[in-house]
Amino acid sequence: MIARTWHGRTLLQDADAYEAFMKERAAPDYGSVDGLKQIFFTRRDDEDCAHFLLITIWDSMDAVKKFAGDDPAKAKYYPEDDKFLLEKEDCSLNHQVFFTA
Repeated sequence: MIARTWHGRTLLQDADAYEAFMKERAAPDYGSVDGLKQIFFTRRDDEDCAHFLLITIWDSMDAVKKFAGDDPAKAKYYPEDDKFLLEKEDCSLNHQVFFTA
């Protein structure tokens, strides 16, 4: 099992719109991929920006590749991200899950 994480930041005034975009556009896209087990989309507001941490749980690295492409470390973006994100991080992090309870 693989836990994949991604981080992004928006201006605080754009955070509600980005949150809605993530629910309406990104979540269904993630959910359409065979091998996705669970999604956690999280948000933490700072003074002037909002941090979004996405945690997805996948059956295998092959399932991650179905979503992310041949390079599973490369972050996946949508065209709409350009109007929200302050920067685009190049990578997502993939972690082998070795224990759950």
